[in-house]
Order: sequence, then structure tokens, then C-alpha cells
Amino acid sequence: MTHTEIEEKVKAFLIDDLEIAPEKIKPEARLKEDIGIDSLDFVDIVVIVEKTFGFKIKPEELSKVKLFSEFCDYIESKISA
Repeated sequence: MTHTEIEEKVKAFLIDDLEIAPEKIKPEARLKEDIGIDSLDFVDIVVIVEKTFGFKIKPEELSKVKLFSEFCDYIESKISA
């Protein structure tokens, strides 16, 4: 799966499942401050990512991820490992 495909899947579930406005989702957008993802949203995201991409997210790894682009890079690193 390419990085672009990962970005598109992540954008799709942020828009569809979390009802985030598409214009907020940019590579440089901060997950909490710019996109508006809160701690409850992160729980939903963990479940969706595990179903969609087939790996378990470790909370300590995700705590380092701040930007949308970093989140996509994190997913890419897990599925290509």
C-alpha cells in the first residue's frame, strides 16, 4: 500500500466516522489543535486503524505523533515492517 493510499484511507475514516471537516485534514495539520481530535476520538481511531490496517497500536508510540502526516507515516511504518 502506498503512502497516498494510506492518507486517503485515513482521511476517509476521519471524515466519515469522526465527522471531521475535509478542509481541516492537511499533512501539516496538528491532530489535536488543528483537526480537533480529542482523547475519545483517539480510542475510535485505534479501533478503526486496527481493523483497517491489521496491526495493534501501542499508546506510547502514538503519543509521539502530533501531525496528520506523522500519523500516516506511523501507519506506513507498521504495515511495511
